[in-house]
Amino acid sequence: MNADKHRSAFICVYLWLAITSFARAAPTFAHDIAPIVYEKCATCHHPGEAAPFSLLTYPDVKKRAAQIAAATRTGFMPPWLPEKGFGDFADERRLTSVQIEAISEWVHDGAPEGPVAEIPPPPSFTRSDPNEAWQLGKPDLVLEAGSSFELPASGRDIYWNFIFTPGLTARRWVRAVEIRPGQPRVVHHANLLVDRTGSAHLQEAAPGKGFPGMDLVITRSPFDPDGNFLFWKPGNTPHIEPAQESNSLAWRLDPGNQLVLNMHLQPSGKQEEVRPSIGLYFTDQPQTKFPLLVELEDDEALDIPAGVRDFPISDDFKLPLDADILAVYPHAHYLGKLLEAWATLPGDSHKGASSKKWLVRIPNWDQNWQAVYYYREPVFLPKDSVIHMRYHYDNSAANVRNPNHPPRRVRAGNQATDEMGHLWLQILPHGAGDHRRELQEAVMRHRLEKNPNDPVAHMNLGAILLSRLDPQAAVTELRTAARLEPNRPEVRNMLGLGLATLNRNAEAISEFELALKARPDYASARFNLATAQAKLGRIDEAIQNLRQVLAANPDDPYAKQRLSELISNPSNPLPATSH
Repeated sequence: MNADKHRSAFICVYLWLAITSFARAAPTFAHDIAPIVYEKCATCHHPGEAAPFSLLTYPDVKKRAAQIAAATRTGFMPPWLPEKGFGDFADERRLTSVQIEAISEWVHDGAPEGPVAEIPPPPSFTRSDPNEAWQLGKPDLVLEAGSSFELPASGRDIYWNFIFTPGLTARRWVRAVEIRPGQPRVVHHANLLVDRTGSAHLQEAAPGKGFPGMDLVITRSPFDPDGNFLFWKPGNTPHIEPAQESNSLAWRLDPGNQLVLNMHLQPSGKQEEVRPSIGLYFTDQPQTKFPLLVELEDDEALDIPAGVRDFPISDDFKLPLDADILAVYPHAHYLGKLLEAWATLPGDSHKGASSKKWLVRIPNWDQNWQAVYYYREPVFLPKDSVIHMRYHYDNSAANVRNPNHPPRRVRAGNQATDEMGHLWLQILPHGAGDHRRELQEAVMRHRLEKNPNDPVAHMNLGAILLSRLDPQAAVTELRTAARLEPNRPEVRNMLGLGLATLNRNAEAISEFELALKARPDYASARFNLATAQAKLGRIDEAIQNLRQVLAANPDDPYAKQRLSELISNPSNPLPATSH
């Protein structure tokens, strides 16, 4: 009887050990490690990308096995800054504890390969070869910079702008953009902007050469492109906007529009030739959802004394309507430490309660791994929710990322050794149709609350009020903008439009003439001047100005139509529409 008991116990122990051994089979590259590396690491670690070595084959990974185990155990790799539980983001690169343990155990066991036939195929990356397929497939339109930029071997970071001319003959809707930076190793990040007036080229020393700077002096809305992040960083996967008939976030690109790629370049120790290209992917579905990029910032307060370990800045913005938050882009430089953003929801009017909803929290900021983070599901915020930005900076010697030894005073600026404190949010107002104007107005009024003498905010608020059919209020804002910045042609042109809408055409003509004095090739101002002249019966002058517009752009449909109207029926009054 005792022998049977011992035999049964032995069998039980044997079965438990066998089951445990099976459940904890030693990890191999084929079964356990390759899927992790290919999903979480290979987007940066492949030929032609910014990472210093490739991780696409077993020999590649085995060679770096100990380094990979150490980097993943400390959380240094793969780079993912947001803290878990403070926002639910799509495409997270964060490893689970099980994955980290598997990598450590694999390295401890000698990094076995496993069955070669069972190793999954590595992901295909072709970005390094411009003649091969792009990540999103063949683009509908490929644009290449007119010329290369020679990045010096050493010196300060450089911001350089490349202009691309799509040359469209009809409006197109863009569902995705893929940016090839040319030399990823030297590009910190890049942003793509839309220049709808063709004014960016005025800053080029020669056509196609590009121009320096980060603050682009181009005539464009601060909300352009229409609420979409067009952003590149090392390891970036191009984002595709939904383009279904009832849910299209595609953005428009019109004939005459130009694209400006603003690149942050960092010298590598040798001279580099940088020549980026852009792939555009179109859709036939016009935009049906209208998000807006909204920025919170507190650059005025960014003046950090040397040695200070915790320097806070903040900004708060109240939503004027129900909205969804689709994505978030926090930004700071080397001294950034703790970056937080959350929303306080409006409380019950009877109970006085309110609740907090986290948008993002980054406890250990590293500007080398900044990114746009898209939420897995939109974050709904009701009207009157308050969005809070709280950033903390460390300007002490204890900050290992501090570029200054010893620490020095640091203020807001565009150089990498200056500081920034920005929080960009992609916000989609609720309701059918386009409700961006209401949100834009709230953003501009918020900016003016912080800085009443901001001429650009007054100008943009005036333009928004004009579009919302409130010309009297628009003229008030635009007059303030003109007083603060009297030689800015865009301000004079918009002020003229506001006055023309109020049928104060003689005053409008004076403003259009001031715009043209500052910028003689300003086609919009010349068209609007011709319209105001025609309304006052000055037909010959109007015809002369319209012909001048067409001499510069013979295919301008608005100028052609207006000229035809004046020649065929010069006594017919004209509406005060803008170019």
